[in-house]
Amino acid sequence: ELEMFRHLCPSFQRLRSRTNVHRWNHTAAVKQALQYKKGDTIGGYTVRQVEEVKELHLAAVRLLHERTGADFLHIAREDRNNHFSVAFSTLPTNSTGVPHILEHLTLCGSQKYPCRDPFMKMHNRSLATFMNAMTGCDVTFYPFSTQNIKDYENLMRIYLDAVFFPQLAKLDFMQEGWRLEHTDPKDKSSPIVIKGVVYNEMKGVFSNSSNDFNQAIVNKLCPSGVYGHVSGGHPLSIPDLTWEQLKEFHHKHYHPSNARFLTYGDFPLEKTLSLIDELALSKFEKIDGSPVVPLEPRWKEPRMETMTCVPDPLAANPEKQSTVAVTYAMNDSTDTQESFAMSILSHLLVNGPNSPFYKNLLQAGIGADYTPSLGYDANLKEAFFSVGLHGVSKADIGKVTDIIHQTFDEVISTGFPQERIDAALHSVELNLKHQTSNFGLLLNYATVGLWNHGGDPVRSLKVNEHISWLREQLASNPLFFQEKVQQYFKDNKHCLTLVMNPDDHHEEKIRALEQKNIDRKLSELDSASRASIYDQGLKLLEHQSKKEDESCLPRLLLKDVAPTIEMTKLNHVNMGGVKVQTTEQATNGVTYFRAVLNASHLPPELKRMLPLLCEVLTKMGTQDKDYRQFSQEVELKTGGLHTSVHISPHPTEHGRFEQGVLLSSHCLEKNTEAMFSLWKELILRLKLEDDERLMQLVQMCAAGLAQTLADSGHHYAMAQAESYLNACAQLQEEFTGISHITQMKTLAEAANLKYLLPQLKALADALLKKDSMRCSLNASSSGLSAAENCLDGLLSSIPGACTTNCPDYVADPDFFAKERKIHLVFPFGVNFCAKSFNAVPYSHPDYSSLQIASQLLSFKYLLREVREKGGAYGVGAVVRPGVCLSFYSYRDPNMEKTLDVFCDSVAWLTKGAFTEEDLEESKLSCFAKVDKPITPGDRGAAAFLHGVTDEMRQEHRQRIFACSKDEIISAVKRCAGESGCTSSVAVIGPENKFTETGKHWLVHRE
Repeated sequence: ELEMFRHLCPSFQRLRSRTNVHRWNHTAAVKQALQYKKGDTIGGYTVRQVEEVKELHLAAVRLLHERTGADFLHIAREDRNNHFSVAFSTLPTNSTGVPHILEHLTLCGSQKYPCRDPFMKMHNRSLATFMNAMTGCDVTFYPFSTQNIKDYENLMRIYLDAVFFPQLAKLDFMQEGWRLEHTDPKDKSSPIVIKGVVYNEMKGVFSNSSNDFNQAIVNKLCPSGVYGHVSGGHPLSIPDLTWEQLKEFHHKHYHPSNARFLTYGDFPLEKTLSLIDELALSKFEKIDGSPVVPLEPRWKEPRMETMTCVPDPLAANPEKQSTVAVTYAMNDSTDTQESFAMSILSHLLVNGPNSPFYKNLLQAGIGADYTPSLGYDANLKEAFFSVGLHGVSKADIGKVTDIIHQTFDEVISTGFPQERIDAALHSVELNLKHQTSNFGLLLNYATVGLWNHGGDPVRSLKVNEHISWLREQLASNPLFFQEKVQQYFKDNKHCLTLVMNPDDHHEEKIRALEQKNIDRKLSELDSASRASIYDQGLKLLEHQSKKEDESCLPRLLLKDVAPTIEMTKLNHVNMGGVKVQTTEQATNGVTYFRAVLNASHLPPELKRMLPLLCEVLTKMGTQDKDYRQFSQEVELKTGGLHTSVHISPHPTEHGRFEQGVLLSSHCLEKNTEAMFSLWKELILRLKLEDDERLMQLVQMCAAGLAQTLADSGHHYAMAQAESYLNACAQLQEEFTGISHITQMKTLAEAANLKYLLPQLKALADALLKKDSMRCSLNASSSGLSAAENCLDGLLSSIPGACTTNCPDYVADPDFFAKERKIHLVFPFGVNFCAKSFNAVPYSHPDYSSLQIASQLLSFKYLLREVREKGGAYGVGAVVRPGVCLSFYSYRDPNMEKTLDVFCDSVAWLTKGAFTEEDLEESKLSCFAKVDKPITPGDRGAAAFLHGVTDEMRQEHRQRIFACSKDEIISAVKRCAGESGCTSSVAVIGPENKFTETGKHWLVHRE
């Protein structure tokens, strides 16, 4: 996928029957790093700090580049997925979005790589597992990850030249930032509007009232300085930014003296240091250091602010659409011990049904769910804590604030039960051991804000020290948390109450302000400048259409790609009459469990309730424990008991798919028995009787789902388009798409849901049986045997007949693909467009061809036409095996033009307008996706969940290597390029005359 800034026929080696059980090796990268001593010099760098962090299996080396003052942190760890990042302190002085637009422009060409947008072009010249750039409130950073050392050096060269020596061309500023241009650049008589990628991105951001509310909290809590501005840019302010101001901002901020470099993984440190010095640092001299974010002057009295938003068409109750939050400025975020303690305090205050705010706020029945800004945030110079309710009536706003203040008083008086503190610290311990596929990126996220404000990033990683310190504080002072509540909440005058109310005219007012902005910008131009808008538009269009020489860009070759996958040894055993897949992996002392409960046999009236059952199954309590008690045990012993709808197409047979429920959990090895005991209690002693609890869960779910649409509209649009073509996709849309959102809204509107309890119980009774179940276990050598024994005990106790428990794939004989064009009207400032065609199963020879084609379409055609020319923030083509080939655009100012481009892209590809070099690059892009790291806890998951075996994956790999240009053209013709190919279109976005008057369009409004 090509989304937001912020994701030949060689001779093959014979596939070896090799297994790969990863074992932790602490001796290489970490040992090498620990040989450095404080004061050592490495080239032009001086070692300032060397620390081992045993709980994270890493060693940290902090260095200073003497010539420039650049700060450098290397985190050595036995992880092949190496990570690099360079960050700059970028403090805005207005809301024109200069840090954000500069982030885009630096990646649009540089001195050594002068072609247009080398960053995007490297997506298919690389095996990167992550490549992006991000702008925060006060920092901009440029991270990437890869497992290939040649790729690592290639990307580092691109990134360093981009940030330190960018071209910052005027035409790129117009494309990425903003410009005045005719709606049709080739038609001088068409209206003049404001265009630009970032401009449209931020229109999309502020179309989501949650984003608007969260931004307002920061702006109004800290109004006097940096945080009083919108660093990403406000759509009404972006057109005030000039190209000259942007270049000056780069000159001031993008200097090594204001840079923080982070490297992570097992690649050699000294070579990296030398390369960074050679490519960038040696060309600069030291200047004054990083700009400092001043502390916000503390208020003498609390403040209250109000704002408005567009009414939510998905709101369950139109009379309850206000949002209110109370937010407190807290500690200096560089105090890592205090921040750790406050994060635990935040967890105790708001997380889970046993927390005081959950009990007092959510269960008061006056709001639908917490506000999205919930909890403690230490990313800014001064941390803050926020709590409030969404879905409140205006009459109840005062009740919400009263409850918040009363709850703090209650906590000061009673404190927290010890078992809740233990559960919170257990969550920290489990998270330390739980392994993720891009750990370097997570460490970057965790440290970049703190480091940017002058804090010690290494100290922040020493979680065990923080835990020990906190336990000491609690042991010596049992009132520790209560005193913190008194200090930061009861006695804290720097407190903001923010209220957001719906306004029926909000959207109209925004459009009027945008038009006023256009009129203002035009009024500032003389007649010659106004006339030049047309010429500039043509010049930019010519620039965007120009064929480029990309030979300056480095790239990997297919020979750099491993010919075979790493095979995972899977064992299949029968436990209690249930088929169980097990695999021994280096899980770092964590046990992972999954189970699929097949629902194909259920009657339709029960099957349609699967999403609701998944939402409430683990949250209603049991015969022996109410939902609070059960939740407490789950938090104390596991990482959560999770349930979700499971729908998976057959890997070899088109039209057949599995449907059911996925259960999953993980725990520390010492808690394996307790985890399975909790599953046993849930399955055998489930209690579905509390209709008030059911209503609360439904309202929270409905409110949360409604908030996802504005930021994930492309996913919903694709799901809608696909649902008309494929029975599997139709069910997925029904269970997880807009249909599900509207169904939950309908339930949330009901006065009472008691009538659903017998149906949910009937569904649970029919589903929670061993004859519909299959399971998997991933555990370490020290924990697998015990986990097997515990699982065997669980399965032996579950009722049901013993069967083979193989996936039960079914077809829907009544389903027929149909052409559809649907416009789902929502009050957004931009569109999300999708067009879909039926695709083939995973094992079909055409699937590999279509996967390569999706990369060709995305990077060689759609990017240029929809993003660069059209101004959409994101665009791409994706293929889901057994489902569809889909095109999408994200935060797109256009609709009709984009849908035409989708059609044109197919014609472009089927004419063979791409080169052999394009083909090889697209194959590389495919391998970057299929070779993303798999964590020990996820090994074997593709086989267990989707029936995709390692042998199938290897065959797919070989087909990618061998796929020819003619095979790709033929596959796309069969899928999308012939007259008999059925397609469907879905658009989510604002009112549009094109769909109102166009033929065959169905326009749907909530």
